[in-house]
Amino acid sequence: MEGDRVIGIVVVSHSRALARAAVELAQEMVPPPRRPPIAIAAGLDDDAFGTDAQAIARAIDGLRTQTDGVLVLLDLGSAILSAEMALEFIDDGPPVRLSPAPLVEGLIAAYVTASGGSGLDAVAADAENGLVGKREQLSADPVADAPGDPNEPTAAPEATADPEPDAAAEPDGLTWAVTLTAPDGLHARPAARLAQAVQDLDVTVLIADATNGRGPVDAGSMLLLTTLGARQGDELTAGISGPDAERALAALHTLGRRGPRALTVSDGTLTRL
Repeated sequence: MEGDRVIGIVVVSHSRALARAAVELAQEMVPPPRRPPIAIAAGLDDDAFGTDAQAIARAIDGLRTQTDGVLVLLDLGSAILSAEMALEFIDDGPPVRLSPAPLVEGLIAAYVTASGGSGLDAVAADAENGLVGKREQLSADPVADAPGDPNEPTAAPEATADPEPDAAAEPDGLTWAVTLTAPDGLHARPAARLAQAVQDLDVTVLIADATNGRGPVDAGSMLLLTTLGARQGDELTAGISGPDAERALAALHTLGRRGPRALTVSDGTLTRL
């Protein structure tokens, strides 16, 4: 884990209303104490559609004073041109990266990952996986992510890890039997909360859906969790390993006491998501 990095996010869009709505949606995934810094550079001064390179530069500079790096997410082509021009206006400082990720999905993924203290590389990588969940769930073949399949999403190699993680290989390894009982299954909000529960720990948590054959995936990534397509009644298997394995289990117990929108853990078994 990269630990206690603070990564800021700038949302660049031709539409101020669109940018605000995307930010509000992302913020729904993260409780206020953990929300990373975010800024909007969208629309023109008269609220008309368009992008402004100087406004983007100001948004980036405003976040760089309080972060270890800034990820910039964009909508349409000319937003990219404006953002590239904005980079010419800013001074030396923490790194800035323009992301090719889809705006909405990439923003949500980046925001959740940044909330766990991950560095810029990890935040940017999860943003670029933004379409993986949708692609997997709409695939005609629910297990088309097997190694060597031509439809395998290249941005998410974790989704094709060994199907049965050997958590018992390490002394601190723990295993779970997992049953989903929530009507909506493992959708975005509980997936985000599950990812946040383990992101800042020195632990590896791999979860697979034994019912549909998908996974295992890294539980620290909200988007990879959604690629499981786990529905009510699905049986999941999980392996936890690493120095903080016991802390990870305790964190899930704590999360489980926050109500039905989170998850419930009892006696080492995840019983509700």
